[in-house]
Amino acid sequence: MRGLVLLAALVVADPSVAGTITLEPVTVTEWKAIYGTVAPRTDVAARARIGGIVQDLLVTEGDAVTAGQRLATVHDEKLSFQIAAFDAQIEALQAQLATAQTDLERGQALIQRGVTTAQQVDQLRTAVDVIQGQIASAQAGRAVVEQQGAEGDVLAPDDGRVLTVPVTRGAVILAGEPVATIGSGGIFLRLAVPERHAAVLKEGSTIRVGGAGTTTEGRLAKVYPEIEGGRVTADVEVADLPDAFVNARIPVELPVGTREALMVPAAAVATRSGIDFVTVMEDGAEVARAVVAGEANGDEVEVLTGLAAGDEVVVP
Repeated sequence: MRGLVLLAALVVADPSVAGTITLEPVTVTEWKAIYGTVAPRTDVAARARIGGIVQDLLVTEGDAVTAGQRLATVHDEKLSFQIAAFDAQIEALQAQLATAQTDLERGQALIQRGVTTAQQVDQLRTAVDVIQGQIASAQAGRAVVEQQGAEGDVLAPDDGRVLTVPVTRGAVILAGEPVATIGSGGIFLRLAVPERHAAVLKEGSTIRVGGAGTTTEGRLAKVYPEIEGGRVTADVEVADLPDAFVNARIPVELPVGTREALMVPAAAVATRSGIDFVTVMEDGAEVARAVVAGEANGDEVEVLTGLAAGDEVVVP
């Protein structure tokens, strides 16, 4: 479908009274009919940070989520064994620390009576410090394992809708695997325009969007700089864009250039025996001239052939 937008007005007589108008070329916009697809601005994967078994899966396709919301929980049984091992190590070190502290206290009592030497007491004090350091190291290792367990929660990276959930409860996954794909950044009408029209794509341009027998206007919000497969990707903002189905196709008319055209009032075109006629004034007389009419735009019709600039068209 090719539509025409009138950029220069014509002086038209009152349609209730016969009159004439002088044809002048006007600038019209060329439109290209393509299809756009309903798509989110970005597709973000919510990934598992640790490997293990999917213990809880809290979302399904189509659910709305917010940033930071828990989508699933991945459990690694090895982490609980590692924590138990650190607990046992810490318990053993604490027993060693208690013995070392008792030896240090005994050495400090003996040095006051001159039974032992300061060097032996320093060795006992060093042994206490070493065990305390080992306990701190074991506690830090335990905290790391606990943090790994907490990272089993898979969180939504952004606000949006769940598009895909490629895993199921009980599945075994590795660290970095996607648990769900979130469509975020808002819903747009995404176009794939042939690269020969890339130069005329301007952000902010008006786009015609048709669907379900209605035509609305959208705004060209973003033109992506990468050409892929001979096509330029662009996003169009449309008010009340239906988002029930991602990748749904909607017809679109895209402005790709301008040209000069002759427009006449639709009332001036008469059809007889399948041929369109326009009455013009020639030497003071009305003459019916056969024309080839283009598509109508409101109350005006483009004349492709049969008339020329400067002709006086009779308007009934």
